[in-house]
Amino acid sequence: MNRERLLQRLLGLGIGAAAVGLATGGIGYGARELLHRQAEAARRMIGKPLGEQAPRADKVWKKKYGDPIELLVLGDSIAAGLGADLPKETFGARLATRLAKATQRSVRLTTGAVVGSESSMLGAQIAGLRPGYVPDVAVIVVGGNDVTHRVPVADSVKHLEEAIAVLRERGSAVVVGTCPDLGALRPVPQPLRSLGSRASRQLAAAQASAAVRSGAHAVSLADVVGPFFITNPDEMFSLDRFHPSALGYKRTARAMLPSVLAALGVEEHVPFGHQPPAQPSDR
Repeated sequence: MNRERLLQRLLGLGIGAAAVGLATGGIGYGARELLHRQAEAARRMIGKPLGEQAPRADKVWKKKYGDPIELLVLGDSIAAGLGADLPKETFGARLATRLAKATQRSVRLTTGAVVGSESSMLGAQIAGLRPGYVPDVAVIVVGGNDVTHRVPVADSVKHLEEAIAVLRERGSAVVVGTCPDLGALRPVPQPLRSLGSRASRQLAAAQASAAVRSGAHAVSLADVVGPFFITNPDEMFSLDRFHPSALGYKRTARAMLPSVLAALGVEEHVPFGHQPPAQPSDR
């Protein structure tokens, strides 16, 4: 999603929240005008330094190891790698490289993620894969656009559960990176940022519950990498100050790796911020 569109949608989130008194129990016309002015100011400051096409990184990474693992990445602009300058700096490439080194096997990366996607578009991303393709592990990162579009949490979760079910029926392990905390977006002023933060965390919690209930691993991006983005925004964000930089993707891939290894049966235990699938009797 481009910056102007994101700010417009965050503004919509703020006005919608104000209308029902989400943050304060009764925000009126003055607050809506404040949110509008804040979004306009942030839009002028940020501009559009990035396009809407992420570098294409699909290939076999670390060919020398052989016996490739099939890695599929689905979701939105973070999953696609928007903000990276080079293919090797995208989220998918960073994760593929780390996975290859950890397993001593090559990794064939397939990216189905599309910039600007919501959870409702996961089904189309799966349908667009080549016939007969079965990834060993599928990684899904989605949710930010659902928040800024004010998609009901129940609808977002339903689409995520459907995507997990299709992938698991094909025989793929699934790892879900939950919605990042939009409170880390410094160009978005207060109180607009706080509204986005609250909504994104609510969606992330629902995604995690749905993922583990559906037999997938869940990784809380707000917990495992969110602090790095909050404390080091100049390094972790790209030029637009909305999408991760090369370092931001490096950190995110590193944080996701334990659950990917666990999903593949390489590791047994996962650290804080990671949730393994629920046992069948608990689902």
